[in-house]
This record gives sequence, C-alpha cells and structure tokens, in this order.
Amino acid sequence: MEKMPIKKALTDYVNKGFVSFDVPGHKKNNINTEMTEFFGENVLKLDANSMKCLDNLQNPMGVIKESQQLMAEIYGADRAFYLVNGTTSGIQTMIFSALKHGEKILLPRNAHKSVINSLILAGVIPEYLELEYNRDFDLFTGICVKKIEEKFRNDEDIKAILIINPSYYGICCNMEEIIKTAKKYNKIVLLDEAHGAHFRFNSRLPKSAIELGADMAATSLHKTGGSLTQSSVLLLNKGKIREEKVEETINIFTTTSASYLLMSSLEIAGNYLKNNGEKRLDTIVDFAGYFKEKIKGYYDVLDINILNDRTVSDFDITKLVINTSKYNITGFQLYDILRDEYCIQAELADFHNILCILSIGDTKENIDKLLNALIEISKTLPKRVKKSEHKDFVSIPKQIIAPRNAYYKKKVSVELRKSIGKLSGEMITVYPPGIPIISYGELIEEEIVECLERLRDNNCVVDGISDKEIKNIKIIEED
Repeated sequence: MEKMPIKKALTDYVNKGFVSFDVPGHKKNNINTEMTEFFGENVLKLDANSMKCLDNLQNPMGVIKESQQLMAEIYGADRAFYLVNGTTSGIQTMIFSALKHGEKILLPRNAHKSVINSLILAGVIPEYLELEYNRDFDLFTGICVKKIEEKFRNDEDIKAILIINPSYYGICCNMEEIIKTAKKYNKIVLLDEAHGAHFRFNSRLPKSAIELGADMAATSLHKTGGSLTQSSVLLLNKGKIREEKVEETINIFTTTSASYLLMSSLEIAGNYLKNNGEKRLDTIVDFAGYFKEKIKGYYDVLDINILNDRTVSDFDITKLVINTSKYNITGFQLYDILRDEYCIQAELADFHNILCILSIGDTKENIDKLLNALIEISKTLPKRVKKSEHKDFVSIPKQIIAPRNAYYKKKVSVELRKSIGKLSGEMITVYPPGIPIISYGELIEEEIVECLERLRDNNCVVDGISDKEIKNIKIIEED
C-alpha cells in the first residue's frame, strides 16, 4: 500500500478549505474551544462526511474502493472490507453471508460473545466443540482435528466452522489441518482472527488463516496493528461465499456515517505494517524473549514448549501469559495491583493468570517497567502451599433451546442457587475476554452457579447478567 488514497483525499479536502453545510455539526471550527483543545484542530478538520471526493463506505467506488483493494493485497486476500463497527460487525457479516436461518455452525466454546449474538440475529444453530485444557495454566488450548472430522462426518447439516485464531491467550489451533478437513467435507471456514492482525507481517509469528486458505477472516487491526480503536478489516478468499452477498450483508451492520478517522487509520496502519512490519515485529518478538528470560524464577510464562499439546500448532509469542500459581494471589488481584499501584494496565486477568499484550507501539522502557513491577510484587507475596483444584472454566453447558428461540422466551429472575436445573435467560461473560460462561437456552448446573459465586466473591467484572450484584439470574419461564 505505497499509496494511501483515503489519506490523500482527506488532505486535499482539508487544503481546499471547503465551507461546510453538511454534517458533522462541529463544522471543523473552534466554536467549542474545549473540544478543539482536547482533540486538536486537525482531528476536527479530518472528521468529514461522505461525499463524492471522499467516497462512501456503503457503496465504495473511489478512494475507499482503491484503499480496500490495496489492503487486500497486503493481506493476501481477494477482497478486503473496512469495518468501523469493530470486528463484531465482521463476525456478524461472516455468519450472515455463509449461513441461512436454521443452519448449523461448528464452533469452539471459547468463541467471543459477538459470535453468539450473531447466531441470535441470524437464527443459526451452534454445535460446540470441546477444547483441550492445560492444567498448569488453567486455560483452554486447542481443538482435536479428529473431533472436527467426526462432527462433519456424523452431521451433514453442519454448513460451516468458525475458529478463533489465535485465542485471547495467543494459542493457535492446527489451522492448516482444520482447513484441509473442512474442504474435504465441503464446509465453509470462518475465522475470528481479532488478535492476529499482525501475523501476516513477520515470519517468526504464526501464519494467518487467509494465507492458509480460510474462506473469510475478521481481524482487529486496532488491537495489534496500530489503527484506531474500533477499526478492523474483513478479508475474503473467493470461492464458497459470493462477493455480492458479503457486500449486501456488510451494509446491514455498518453505520451510514462511517468515520474517516477510523478508515484513514486503517490505511495508514496497513501501509506501516507492509513497509515496516517485519523489522518492527522482530523487535517486539525480541522484547518478548527478553521478558521471558528476565522473569524466570519469579513467574511461569506460557510458551509453545509448556503447552506441549497435540491440538496446538503454534503460539503467538507477543502474548505474555503470566501465571500466578506460585503465589497465594489470583490473576485478578495481580491485575489490580499493577493498575492501582504501578499504573500498568494489563489486557485481562483470570483466576490464575494475567495477559499482557505486546504490539508495534511497545518500547524497551515499558517492558522493563512491567518486569520491575512484577519482580517487586513477587517479593511481597506469600508462596502458595498447594495448587488450587479449581478450574477457571466450566464444562460446555447443554444447549436445550436454540439461542434465538431462547432469547425471545419470557424470562423471570430467581436467586442464583434456585436456578440450578433451569434454562438461562441471559448470556453471562467475564469481560474481557467476553467468552460465555452460560448462554441463552442452556442448562444451569451447579458448577455454573459455583463459578458465578466465585467471580462475585472476587469482585470480577461480569457482563450480561442483569443483577450486577450476582445474587440473582434470569431464567426462561417454563411454559
């Protein structure tokens, strides 16, 4: 992407000094001085509306179309579509483009809540895959390809498979074999590659799914590629999914007031990665190796050797999964200490780990701050005498009613303990990462309630439950 057509068109537009009688309402001036002082004059000038010289994301025929074609080339895809509603809108578009109401999709239980919400909107039926579990780090790893093939062989109604690559923790399934198996059974392969936007640009990182032949992938360029928050890209390999269907569907989920700040940031970030990604990501991978070497003896940090799992083909070294099991402290507590006492913000925590993400913007100085803080904290912590037997995640709940049907059922709130044996009327997640503990129409068993109680007792951020004190839960009222 040597050319940046959106950036050029915006620059030309600003330099021409247009008098604005359209939206947005700030009209690019400093009437609201607080707005100008906070964001800067240039942000307001570049915050433009769709028009002939700037193109339109709903029907791109000019600079946006050209920019998307250039983005497709750098990602090795046939088509690229800019997303200004985040990767969530890309996941919605993939599911609506690939499946019809009532059809089945195969997916792992560590799917993001946006996938489940898309199933509700589309009326698609989930068939869940069991993941392997790593007891040392207490997290899910990969999916056995043989189990996928067994599902395809035994259920012809499954039309597609959706895989998360990598997982939030950087773990990559054997995507090459999964894609081969799906093609053998004529299934569509969809990828939630929200955390793998950087894979394409460095040979020391896992391969991207589009390179391996997936039909579609949604990737969050803002997460690891450096574009502005909420800007993502949807990638398409031609074949099983019609381009026209994608174009038609994406407009259902895309705002008609697409932000040029977000779109131009995608273009600029893509251009940077194309020209500088290999070298810059080499530095970041080296930072990760440096961190892991220096932290030895204080904490265990996840890597491919520790995983030693036949369902895992690769690991994203830029994801620092730091385990707290040596000490009498949870990941949630360590996360809070780093934020409140050291002004260090980790990406997420669970009962046994924190996750710190490295990306192109990181510096050696910041890595050292994280290292020094973690080592200093470790010296104040009591050692754990016995490892907890508690699992972070529950087994896959039984889906009794399809998500869409369950969503529209009448619901009633009951005490948490009284919900055992009932069907959930809510989708409840810890956020981040936004993976459902229980979803609409699934059977609430005792381990679900115990998990929610433990999250409540540890003051975790639980999303989707109507009772924020986590004392009650909505269940589907019996007919």
